[in-house]
Amino acid sequence: MTLSAWLSLLGVCLLGAMAPGPSLAVVLRSALAGGRASGLAAALAHGLAVGCYALFTVGGLSLLITRSPRIFFLLQLAGAGWLIYLGVSALLARGANAATTTTAHSAPRTSPGRGALNGFFIAFLNPKLALFMLALFSQFLPEEPNWLVYTLLVTTISVTDALWYCLVVILVSKPAWMALLQRQARRVDLLLGTVLVTLGAVVILRLFW
Repeated sequence: MTLSAWLSLLGVCLLGAMAPGPSLAVVLRSALAGGRASGLAAALAHGLAVGCYALFTVGGLSLLITRSPRIFFLLQLAGAGWLIYLGVSALLARGANAATTTTAHSAPRTSPGRGALNGFFIAFLNPKLALFMLALFSQFLPEEPNWLVYTLLVTTISVTDALWYCLVVILVSKPAWMALLQRQARRVDLLLGTVLVTLGAVVILRLFW
């Protein structure tokens, strides 16, 4: 792969990671509820899940999904259910009525392990990622099998995704920003919860109607 081709791939991967959506909402909520450690865990796990999809795509999972609508349907349904679960959890969070700051004297509401779990599954239960990667990789895959190129593709999209969300977490977890967000924790939970539940409901409506 030439440098110009790799830079093109990197640009598309970065734009894809920067697009707002449920992943951003989940990573932000992990940072708000559990501090920088939880947010970074969610970001890194999200990048890992994206890397898994990239690896599966190279291995032919996307072809399986396109040829098996039932598998695609079940994955979409599971992803919608996970969105709604996360949204309901946010709506039921105690926000400012509980400990809304993460200090040495107050335990975070979301542990790094929980943040990692949420970050991983919000990406892994999104089968559209495989289709996106199929369309993306089709522009860069060599005609002859080349594991060096395959490794570069998988690594680029995974690391780009993880680094972007890590940057977002680092920025919003600055003391001034975090203090502002934590003062508005309940409102943020309500907003993010509503967004996640709505996204999940829209997916289900599209699946059945």
